[in-house]
Amino acid sequence: MCLLKEKDLKDITITDIVQQADINRGTFYKHYQYKEDLLGEVIDEVLLDLVDSYREPYRQVETFVVGDMVASTIKIFEHIAQYANFYEIVLKTDMLPGVQTKICNELKKLPIQDLVNTQQNNHINQELQSSYYAYAILGMIIEWVNEDFQHSPRYMAEQLLEIMKYNSLNVVYKINPNQMH
Repeated sequence: MCLLKEKDLKDITITDIVQQADINRGTFYKHYQYKEDLLGEVIDEVLLDLVDSYREPYRQVETFVVGDMVASTIKIFEHIAQYANFYEIVLKTDMLPGVQTKICNELKKLPIQDLVNTQQNNHINQELQSSYYAYAILGMIIEWVNEDFQHSPRYMAEQLLEIMKYNSLNVVYKINPNQMH
C-alpha cells in the first residue's frame, strides 16, 4: 500500500512491487498474474479484518445490549489505525474507486446478518437503519483519517459509544447464531 501513496496504480510496475516486497519476479508471478490481483487480495484481507473488528463487541455473547457496551470492546478503530495507510489511500484519494462503497456495504450488511433487534420498531426499515449506522461509522472514520488520526483509537471508540448510547440506549439485540462465522 505504501507504493500507492507515492504513485497512481497505473504507474506502479511489477518491478516496483517486487523491489518494495524484497522478492523476485518469479515469486510474484507464482501467486499473481497482475498487480490488480495483489491489490484485490489486500483489499479483501483488510475488509475481512474490518468485519472481525466490527463483530468483536458481540462475538462472545448471546444478547447484545448497546447500553451495556464498554469502549474497550470496540475494536474497529484499532483496525483502522493498524491499516492507516490503506484507509488514507481509500478515504483521502480517488486512487481506489469503489473501495469506500465496498467498506460501507460491509458495514451495512453486518447488523442485518448478525443481529435480531428484540425491540424492533415496525415503522423503521431495517435496511435503511443499517445504512444509517454504516454511514455514521464511516463518517467518523473519514473524519478521523482526514484529521490525520489526531485522536487515539480508544478515544474514537469512547466517542462512538457515547454517540450510540445517547441515540439508542434502550436497544437490545439478540445474536443471530446462524450468521456468525
